[in-house]
Amino acid sequence: MTTSELQDRGMIREIVAGMRSKYITLERDRKIRERLDRLLSMDANGNSLIAADDSRADGERRGLAVVGGAGSGKTSLINKAVDNHPDLQPSSAAPIPVVRVTVPNPATSKSLAFEVLKKTGYTELAKKRATAWDAWNDVRVRFKLLGTVLLVIDEAQDMFPRGSKSEAHDILRTLKTLMQDEGGVAVVLCGIETLFERLSVDFQADRRFKKFELGPVNVTADGKLLRGLVSTYCDMAEVARPEPADLIERLAHAGRYRLGLCIEQIIAAIEIALMRGDKTLEIQHFAEAFFEQEACEVGRNVFLSPRWSKIDLG
Repeated sequence: MTTSELQDRGMIREIVAGMRSKYITLERDRKIRERLDRLLSMDANGNSLIAADDSRADGERRGLAVVGGAGSGKTSLINKAVDNHPDLQPSSAAPIPVVRVTVPNPATSKSLAFEVLKKTGYTELAKKRATAWDAWNDVRVRFKLLGTVLLVIDEAQDMFPRGSKSEAHDILRTLKTLMQDEGGVAVVLCGIETLFERLSVDFQADRRFKKFELGPVNVTADGKLLRGLVSTYCDMAEVARPEPADLIERLAHAGRYRLGLCIEQIIAAIEIALMRGDKTLEIQHFAEAFFEQEACEVGRNVFLSPRWSKIDLG
């Protein structure tokens, strides 16, 4: 491989990395910001608190459950909203205002507590000797010490494994305690569609969490958005935009009508075009990206089949 070829590939990697790191602000960003605003406020000293709007008269705080299919972009949405929220910036008084964790496997009350403690920088508790109560007590102490006001739990549906050994009820009771009384924190749960279902079987848990759902992409309503995304990424890569009239419809279907997956399809197709030195993004590039992702037969490739709308992607 020549030096020129190596340089070209290096440039392509930079372009693709730039596309992947680019965050597109949408209407749902405004809506999730409003939800966070209702969970947070500032006291007279500038300290972040849980707002009265989302708390009860008995001092119990409300949480938020954010749900969307895999690839809908919910994790990126929450992370961006949290990172940009003025009330959630680290300070000398609150060095870690937000703690973000992913539910560990196996999902036990103790394992989740240790995951939270690890994110706060606490490593002194011996796992074999500590009980779940000990661990969660240390969580409360750490939250108070670090000025933590928000706990974000990703893949929250994994707190509800099937079977008799599930500790979901214990975890939910613990989260309730974290949201109670003075110094209580707000809790945001992020998960796939089953999260709403799992929460609904526990009335006490369900009523504590307000709901925010990322619905599927609708071609009629969101077609302009998808065309704009294709144009934006093409401009970043300096390739001409594709022409096929039904590309957007095929793209939405291939992405299972989830925005994050649609964006992944666009970037993958552009990367193939760049690697081949093509100056125009074509539907064939999308087809090849789809082959790489799905390992399907030609007749089941959404970007090639004339009966693409009949293809069930599960």
